[in-house]
Amino acid sequence: MPYVTTDDGTQIFYKDWGNEGSPVLLSHGWPLNSDAWEATALFLAEHGHRAIAHDRRGHGKSSQTWAGNEMDTYADDLACLIDHLDLSDLTLVGHSTGGGEIAHYVGRHGSARVAKVILVSAVPPLMVRTDDNPHGAPIETFDAIRAGEAGNRSQLYRDLADGPFFGNNRTGDVAQGTRDAFWLQGLASGTRNAYECIAAFSATDFRPDLAQIDVPTLVIHGDDDQIVPFEISGKLSAQLVPNAQLIVYEGGAHGLPDTERERLHNDILTFIES
Repeated sequence: MPYVTTDDGTQIFYKDWGNEGSPVLLSHGWPLNSDAWEATALFLAEHGHRAIAHDRRGHGKSSQTWAGNEMDTYADDLACLIDHLDLSDLTLVGHSTGGGEIAHYVGRHGSARVAKVILVSAVPPLMVRTDDNPHGAPIETFDAIRAGEAGNRSQLYRDLADGPFFGNNRTGDVAQGTRDAFWLQGLASGTRNAYECIAAFSATDFRPDLAQIDVPTLVIHGDDDQIVPFEISGKLSAQLVPNAQLIVYEGGAHGLPDTERERLHNDILTFIES
């Protein structure tokens, strides 16, 4: 299996599908791994693009490190992978926490290798409520997730999958297999890694990163996202990234790569090839 080794010895697992066309790197959400992007990677590879998806440190098949479970290191790990594969003219696609990761990569490492950015149900600009972010979610929201991770992580992932992540509590029609895949991927993460990642995705201020994105950017978000609410995330990100394009999925939940797969694939492909 392909791995790249970072400066601190962490092994980052990645998939690299398709050999022609411009590269697209897919960054997954919490507490998932690259399997969450398999359908999209297959679609892109079949449509002439090179699709790359990695497991963030502590998730999936990557090393379950004790340290480095924060956005600076996630972005540096991503830079290591991009440099290792010598990618250029690259489209970065990030779902949820992955959206924060790719935004922080640009803010920290620049856009020399990047052609386009796509944020899907992404956590920027800043999820938690602070004095200068009064419309963010209260810290108690994330403390409850931490309590679930520490207390019974298996049940936490089951509850998220059966309820708000895919909007199953609204519709009741999300397939059991889809929900089981979320649970299984969550349990493949390291518990310390997943626990510390909650602070990484909720308390990292991505506003300076968004201001530095100087390539065409597409923001896609569902207006019924119960995990990363549109009003405090996608709506604001589209305002902070210069000339960003915004697509709102009416009634869309958080897990758009599964719940709105065909539409999302077409929107991603259209933007990449535009």
